[in-house]
Amino acid sequence: MKLYFSPGACSLSPHIILREAGLDFTLQKVDTYVHKTADGVDFYTINPKGQVPTVELDNGEILTEGSIIAQYIAESAENRDLLPASGLPRYRVLEWQNYISSELHKSFAPLFDADMPAEGKTRVAELLRKKFAWVNSRLEGRTYLTGDTFTVADAYLFTVSGWSKHVNLDISDFTHLQKFLASVKARPHVQAALKAEGLPA
Repeated sequence: MKLYFSPGACSLSPHIILREAGLDFTLQKVDTYVHKTADGVDFYTINPKGQVPTVELDNGEILTEGSIIAQYIAESAENRDLLPASGLPRYRVLEWQNYISSELHKSFAPLFDADMPAEGKTRVAELLRKKFAWVNSRLEGRTYLTGDTFTVADAYLFTVSGWSKHVNLDISDFTHLQKFLASVKARPHVQAALKAEGLPA
């Protein structure tokens, strides 16, 4: 399959999952500001939403939305560590995927918006820190979000948390979260994904 990505964007999460799953894939870089691929193709002709991540499957079909792509990758690889096959353990991972998507990921949007008033950004940052504080509390005594096993949700939290330094959101005091981020970053496949995207490894 082919993964359309923008360095450090939410596409980093499925990129990590592809490497963790051991699947064959190719990368196609996208400039999301001008909506062009690295080889000059209008990205809207590939994904009318104009957003990454986007995956082109082996049969030519296009799949979008990061959480769904991560689930597809894990199930294609039949990797039960990345996403349990059934039962409550599976829904715990999906519960985290949903929380990260709706409460963390989308909360960053106003902080990246150049037209957002400063006072509005301050309030959003305060609320986002409260959410990270809760995540930090859930990581106490755990290596990863659901225990000792790395899942698709961990790749997503690692990716989204990385945006904090770009919007001056200080999360350095959340010690359990920082330990988690260091642990994830040290994983060989995460290192490989970061290097492939030209990000600090």
